Formats: sequence, structure tokens, C-alpha cells
Amino acid sequence: MIPFSVLDLSLIVRGSDAATAFRNSLDLARHAEALGFHRYWVAEHHAMPAIASAATAILIGHLAAGTQHIRVGAGGIMLPNHAPLMVAEQFGTLESLFPGRIDLGLGRAPGSDQETMRALRRDPSSADRFPQEVAELLHYFAPPQPGQRVQAVPGAGLDIPVWLLGSSLFSAHLAAHLGLPFAFASHFAPDMMEEAVALYRQRFTPSARLAQPYVMLGLNVVAADSDAQARFLFTSHQQQFVALRRGRPGQFPPPVTETDGLWTAAEQAGIDRALACAVVGGPETVRTGLARFIARHQPDELMIVSAIHDHTARLHSFALTAEARNALAET
Repeated sequence: MIPFSVLDLSLIVRGSDAATAFRNSLDLARHAEALGFHRYWVAEHHAMPAIASAATAILIGHLAAGTQHIRVGAGGIMLPNHAPLMVAEQFGTLESLFPGRIDLGLGRAPGSDQETMRALRRDPSSADRFPQEVAELLHYFAPPQPGQRVQAVPGAGLDIPVWLLGSSLFSAHLAAHLGLPFAFASHFAPDMMEEAVALYRQRFTPSARLAQPYVMLGLNVVAADSDAQARFLFTSHQQQFVALRRGRPGQFPPPVTETDGLWTAAEQAGIDRALACAVVGGPETVRTGLARFIARHQPDELMIVSAIHDHTARLHSFALTAEARNALAET
């Protein structure tokens, strides 16, 4: 069976706070490690009331310090928000503290809205320089050359896996060109998934970092003891999606028993489209859904996203997902 991993947004649920979100993230990371998940990633977002992982590198250090062997990383760092040298130094520090356990995924979106992007002092045209900035970052991770005055200390010469993240053909093409592993954001933007993955695999150029193409796909999974319970838990994610689309983000909402009147038919269509890559149900439904998704898309790895309001229910969802993974491995 392919590896299963975790993408955690360190959710701040309604009525709670970031400190609680961080405690829950560490608890989930330890739980995922015990269940045999391969890696645990957190993502850079800014000015989002429901997401506590803005200072991504700091949170990665906290999670790595509290676990033993699971890989921990960024899914991802929005590189145009940062100087490549500083990212190299931050992740060089993490790799030096936790050798062989740190991943660096890179994206080019702002991880925020336009007003927040300005507050970050981000140049609106910075996304256009993304290929050059990725190349600069990779240069800082290479062994320093004689006479090289600007070096990442720490960072230079360290073997830190670098991934490209994306939801478009642009990122797929760049990952293929650079010979880097590619993670597609199919958990919230699946429209171009099949085309992007095909392009990446067809155009992949082997590099010193990677000999063969490697694709990780994001998949929403909400598992519970019954299909009805899982659908109930999934309404939190649906509500949050609509709030974001309306430009009114808030803390992550509790689930509801009835969604009629909460959003329009057009918004329902948007939910269905954006969250099309989702497996929601009881143990048998989850096992069947995972099998179908893997058989159809042939990922090298799955990145599981389980946005669930109740922390205990989220822990249970990952346990059921691990059970489904293990059952599939035996077939």
C-alpha cells in the first residue's frame, strides 16, 4: 500500500484559541505517528481566524520535538512571501535539529487575501518570479562552492526534500522541469488534477534529488462509525468553505444536522466541485472510497485532510482511515 500522510491546518474551532489548536495538533501528530502515517505537514496561511499555522516553521519545530520518527514539514511555505535565504536558514535549522525528518513543500500563492498580502509586504508580481526563487533556494541547500559569499548557515549541504505544491499546470510543469516531487491540492482545487499529474509524469526530468516522478494527492477523508455520522461531521468543512467564498472567514464551525437554507444552490455546486475529492462515511464506505481513488488516480502517496470540529472525532477518523489503509494493504 502507498504511504498515507496527514495535512493539518491546526484548526481553531469556534470558541477556542490558537493555544488549544497547537495542543491538538501535537496530539494528532503523535496519534498519526502511532498509526503509521508517513509524514505530517502544516500549511502557511495568514489572517485566517480558523487556521493557527501562520508561523509554519516554528510549528514544525514544535511538532517534530514532540514526536519520534514521523516526517514533519510544510505543505507548504508560500515562497513569494519570504526571502529564499531565510527559508533555507529556517529549514536548515529544523533539519539540523531533527535530521532526516524535515520536508519543505513550496507554493506560490499568498496564503491570504489581497489586503493581507499587502500587509505581508508581498510584491503583487512576486509569483511571476517563483521559478527563479525556487532555483535560488535549491542553490542555498547545495554544498557551498569555493568563494561563495552568501551561504545558508545552517542549510548549505543538507539533504532536505523539497516539494512543489500546486493546483495548476504551472506547478506541474515546473516540478517536472526541476525533477522535484509534486503534491497536488486536489483536496480543495481538483479541477486540473488529472491533467496536471499526467503532464508532470510525462515531462519529468530526473535530477540529483529525484530519479522518478513522485505524485502526492490531497484527499479529504471524514470517517466515523456510520455514514450518517460522517456526513454530519463533514458539514463543518462545508460551512467553512462557504464562509471563505463569501469573504467572511471565521473560526471553524461545529457541524449541523440540517444544511437547508445555509447556502444557495449555486454555493452547493461550488462545494461539490471544490470538495469533489472527498471520502466521507463509515468504515466500509471509507475503505471502498480510498480504493477507488487510488485505483483511478494512481498516486504515489496520499495526503489526508480531515477537517473535523471535535478533536476526539478527528482522532477517531484517522484511526478508521488507518484501519482502511491496512485492510487495503492485505487485499
